[in-house]
Amino acid sequence: MIALGTKLALAAAGTLDRRLSVVLFHRVISEPDALLVHEPDIRRFAQQLAWLQASFKILALPDALERLYSGRLPTGALAISFDDGYRDNVLNALPVLEQYGLPATFFVTSGYLEGGMMWNDRVVQAVRYWPTPTIELTGHGLGVYALASGRAQVVEQLLQTIKYRAYPERDAIAEELYIRSGAPPMRMMMDEQEIRRLRSAGMTIGGHTANHPILHAMSRAGAEREIVENKTALEAILGEQIELFAYPNGKPFRDFDGREIEILRQSGYRYALTTSDGTADRHTPTFQIPRFTPWDLRRERYLARMLLNYFRRPQRVPESAAS
Repeated sequence: MIALGTKLALAAAGTLDRRLSVVLFHRVISEPDALLVHEPDIRRFAQQLAWLQASFKILALPDALERLYSGRLPTGALAISFDDGYRDNVLNALPVLEQYGLPATFFVTSGYLEGGMMWNDRVVQAVRYWPTPTIELTGHGLGVYALASGRAQVVEQLLQTIKYRAYPERDAIAEELYIRSGAPPMRMMMDEQEIRRLRSAGMTIGGHTANHPILHAMSRAGAEREIVENKTALEAILGEQIELFAYPNGKPFRDFDGREIEILRQSGYRYALTTSDGTADRHTPTFQIPRFTPWDLRRERYLARMLLNYFRRPQRVPESAAS
């Protein structure tokens, strides 16, 4: 009933203004994890795809964007995207996507390929294996964290606290935590062969910087280096031009502004995606395509939240405000 209601509502909206929804995932884990509560496992991911497929017209993102800006977008159009380049995207997400016959775009951070681990994952693993009741980071001005409050809560506190530290400092703190915890090494990110596997399966690959910094917190030269090195690396792996980009973290003003948009244009990108809630219409700037992630576990609430997001107007930066 909700699926039918969603379709009718989207059809009504589409008669006036056809809009594109883009959903964002990061990982599809093998089984539920108390420290990764927002990451769907295989069963939950399959369930979400079934809900989306029943209520939306799911298109490959490049095709959806071409149709959006040429005025040919169908009603209820939706595209699926993944950020970062986790290996479980190939091992767990791809088989489910193929089962449903659905396309997706994978935005890959190239600096962690072939055995690297992103800073946030080092923090998660450190907390998971931390051997004492408290984590002490007073040397970095970050205080003391008591695991008695719950490891998941400590993970969230640390990630939010460290995220906006300068890129080298952020990575240094994460690495120190990881080493002190005694956590075992893990291979979490894709390698070059797995990227090619996604592409050969009909998926799209996009850029996501080399090392996943907050671009707006870097110098212009640093931001440009992150964008260009990533694009060059992925194009060398695939032997084709990369035209889509996703901003790390992705919040307008805080994580990017007109400066980053200018760099992307100069680097040869055609489109960029944010993490601002909302949907895109044909007037949406091509370097500020919004994305949304509903976390609800019940079908009715999941689809209701998707419908509410359909009518939400995303936050945007002025593209003339390059600095």
